Amino acid sequence: MTPMRPVRALFIGLAFLGILWAAPTTAAEVQEPRWGFSTDLGLWSGTTNDTTFALGFGLDYYMDQNFSFGGMALFTPVGDLTQIGIAGVAKYHLRLNSGFNLVPFAGLGILHADLNRGSGPTKVDRNDTSHFIPLGMSLEYQVGPKIAFSTTLMVNLHHITLSPPVPNDNTSVALLFGIRWGP
Repeated sequence: MTPMRPVRALFIGLAFLGILWAAPTTAAEVQEPRWGFSTDLGLWSGTTNDTTFALGFGLDYYMDQNFSFGGMALFTPVGDLTQIGIAGVAKYHLRLNSGFNLVPFAGLGILHADLNRGSGPTKVDRNDTSHFIPLGMSLEYQVGPKIAFSTTLMVNLHHITLSPPVPNDNTSVALLFGIRWGP
């Protein structure tokens, strides 16, 4: 037996054990779904066009019952201002015994604002894109094992510059009401 054969046999044995360890122990094991979805509607205040109606959507992957990460989209579909914010968000789900959940979150993404207001010489038609940092807290009430009603208060940090006569927009606040589906 050459000196390399025991080393090779050891590596093959470790690889085989790794495969066995990673494989499910029984064929009957069922993986619980780890994806969640959210939808919201509410008000987005402090924008370049004052307070606007907003829609929000989210898709979360749950690492466990208390931590999730995913994407979030917030936009204003009606009015003079079209504003779209997209961010990757991390959330911590603090589950209380009373059926309520506190969910602080923070994210990082981009925000695009397009303001088209008025006509004639006073017409404003400008747009800008900026960083988007949503920071907030959701209060959820579990109405079933996988569904919850929620209220979300979110502070958004960004820097939208649409030039005079429109003032710069550095922060905004959103108050949203919605439904959460998840594990």
